[in-house]
Amino acid sequence: MQFKVVIPARYASTRLPGKPLLDLGGKPMVVRVAERALLSGADEVVVATDHPQVLEVARQHGLQALLTSPEHASGTDRLAEVVALSGWDDDALVVNVQGDEPLIDPALIVRTVVSLAASGADIATVAHPVAEAADFFNPNIVKVVVSASGDALYFSRAPIPYARDHFAREAGGETLPAGMLAYRHVGLYAYRSHFLRTYSGLAPSPLERIEALEQLRALWHGFRISVVIADHLPAVGVDTPEDAHRMQEWFKKV
Repeated sequence: MQFKVVIPARYASTRLPGKPLLDLGGKPMVVRVAERALLSGADEVVVATDHPQVLEVARQHGLQALLTSPEHASGTDRLAEVVALSGWDDDALVVNVQGDEPLIDPALIVRTVVSLAASGADIATVAHPVAEAADFFNPNIVKVVVSASGDALYFSRAPIPYARDHFAREAGGETLPAGMLAYRHVGLYAYRSHFLRTYSGLAPSPLERIEALEQLRALWHGFRISVVIADHLPAVGVDTPEDAHRMQEWFKKV
């Protein structure tokens, strides 16, 4: 099965400026991410950046890279530009691998794109069971409710689905009931090119604004999102200086 991987690599970052060029064991982070993506067997891996320095570094390491607009509001918009610049067919399968996840599991990339191809959905993404009540009630951890067919019904920062009777009995919500169908959303996406061509023309939804969750735009407009349930929680990305230090220490040991 053929598919593409696009790695959005925005240079500016409030908490970690120049993040794609962070040195990890002698290689820039964006290169580490691309190397993991290449292990998935993708027929093309493209770094999509808004900065000439990231473009040059990627190409120096033999990677395919494109300079995209600095005005994009999201990584999805940047992917849409790559699809347009590359002239990919509407049926092409495109995986968005975040540029700050140097430990991304190549097998998870494959599982996500296989789910997209098999389900006939417009988008596929990943979730993992929530085991701790603290995570369930944490608004920084996005939850997703999944249908019997494996499609996303809703994403929220709120604790969903809410186990009414269990939490009524256990004030404070310190535990989750057995068999709780609570899933943490993991931000790995695969798209059909036709959706990416359509996305920029979709009006933002009220739910998207309320929850500050971009994926709700697709659900609002009736697009299907297939959800892969991961066997283990994927490795965390690099968002803060503390994350960067921890990742640099990890690469010193390998």
